Amino acid sequence: MKLTIERLGHLGDAIAQGENGPIFVAQMLPGEEVEGELVGSRLENARIVTPSPDRVRPPCAHARSCGGCMMQHAKDDFVAAWKMDVVRSALAGQGLEADLRPILTSPPQSRRRATIAGRRTKGGAMLGFHARGSDALVLVPQCQLLHPDLIAAFPALEALVMTGGSRKSELALTITRSLAGPDVSVTGGKPLDGQLRLELARVAEARGLSRLTWEHEVVALRAAPMQAMGRALVAPPPGAFLQATDQGQADLLRAVQEAVGDAKRITDLFAGSGTFALPLAERAEVHAVEGDAAMMAALDKGWRQAEGLKRVTTETRDLFRRPLEPDEFKNVQAVVIDPPRAGAEAQTKTLAAAKVPVIAAVSCNPVTFARDARILTAAGYRLDWVQPVDQFRWSSHVELAARFSL
Repeated sequence: MKLTIERLGHLGDAIAQGENGPIFVAQMLPGEEVEGELVGSRLENARIVTPSPDRVRPPCAHARSCGGCMMQHAKDDFVAAWKMDVVRSALAGQGLEADLRPILTSPPQSRRRATIAGRRTKGGAMLGFHARGSDALVLVPQCQLLHPDLIAAFPALEALVMTGGSRKSELALTITRSLAGPDVSVTGGKPLDGQLRLELARVAEARGLSRLTWEHEVVALRAAPMQAMGRALVAPPPGAFLQATDQGQADLLRAVQEAVGDAKRITDLFAGSGTFALPLAERAEVHAVEGDAAMMAALDKGWRQAEGLKRVTTETRDLFRRPLEPDEFKNVQAVVIDPPRAGAEAQTKTLAAAKVPVIAAVSCNPVTFARDARILTAAGYRLDWVQPVDQFRWSSHVELAARFSL
């Protein structure tokens, strides 16, 4: 069957129009003529007949088999324009328009956090990402996505698989680059006992891991896995949220700082471990609110140990079940809100009623951002600008920061 690709879906699959509806084709680009075997609504074993001028040779040797990246076959400017369109379409779906700034994209080899799959084999250990739509494991020693420090830690991950893995199951090894060395959290391994704790601690010490967490229990802490957040140093709890790249974090922070301007009293909602709250405290008093008590404790400790910061208060609170009410924003001059992918519909409604002068919104989901943005604009807020940020290079994900004002 021969088809012509018309567009990309928001998840990156190419879409052609068939007799009975849309047909999805992996790793193709608009304008390309392709042929293959129709299986349901997908074209399998697709072959390019006429390539797009936007097609390039993937920079990574693992691109054809690895499922970690989706868009290495397209020019960077094409991917940037496509992600801008994803944001623009999400806004249009809610009847919104905004000054859409050029996207800021993190460079190759900059991901500071990733979850690697690991399996113990008869002859050793395998590490990598899954192939597309498969449980097959693809080795990625030349990965162009991960920071070189993460690649350099692969031998340590292999040692952990050999020590605590089973040939009957797969381990998930989340590795984060920290100022003190790799911070590793593992699930799917053997149950902890005294002997395994000792052996894992030996691996962590010998391989220079800053911290090793096994099935949510810290089994080794060689040095606190610090992350820089402005002037403060913070050791987030194991598995805590962290922006994917240093550059992405810096890009979002600059946008948030611009949005709040000279505000002297700021409330930071879904504050995490202090990504925005601590740098903002260099110029303003900040009240940070987050549902995870461990992240709040890490933020508070980082603030107390830093020098030159204004007052930061913390509050552990489930903002989905118990959002801050309008009277709790009294005398607040600006709000920062950075919810998970689901957005923050309930909190946005109370925030809209509070009439805080300025809102800096950060989102990893343009669709839920647009839904919540519509709540604010209906309450009289103006959407001043939107800054797209691409931390997840070669993927379908796109983040953004935005400013709302009355």
